[in-house]
Amino acid sequence: MESQLTILLPVAAVWLAAGIVADGLPRLRNTRVLRRRTGWLLALTLTGATLTAAVLGGGLFGAGAAPVDRAAAGLTLAAGPALVATVCSVRRIRRLHAGAGAFASAPATPAPHGLRAAAAHPLVGLPLQVTALATVPALVAAAGTDLGADPGVTGPAITVGAVAVIAIGVRHALRHNRLAERARPAVARSARTAGALHV
Repeated sequence: MESQLTILLPVAAVWLAAGIVADGLPRLRNTRVLRRRTGWLLALTLTGATLTAAVLGGGLFGAGAAPVDRAAAGLTLAAGPALVATVCSVRRIRRLHAGAGAFASAPATPAPHGLRAAAAHPLVGLPLQVTALATVPALVAAAGTDLGADPGVTGPAITVGAVAVIAIGVRHALRHNRLAERARPAVARSARTAGALHV
């Protein structure tokens, strides 16, 4: 159990750190800080994907009784979100990093709403945070508590997890929409006064 937990803890810690960094990106108001944090986020995401793939790959080639095999069995729930994070989030984080890098010559420039809206896009933070959430059952099982053993616990645990994912997604969507609206150029009003039609 302890060696299994030792394998899973770094994986969960990296995904949790990535989720926390991604959640704070839209609040950053300086392009230099935004560029630095997106660099951290890119490194954390790639590290998390590499660790997850290494554990799952070790489980495929194992005999079935080794700690890495048990760790891989626990991480099967996180494999899907980790794949989405690798395919979708990494590409968006790279574009965000390049966009913030365009302001490198003026490091004190405030981060425009367009960049912050891109940082708040659900496909940036949501897969990372869902992956971190999906590692929790594996950690709980490695600690000695099997949530699947008691049907009275499994159902509520699945419900709480689904509600948490929906809440995280709605939060990201609302924040992205709010920042995207601020990024739109203001519509120029007509110089003519609103009044009765002149024929």
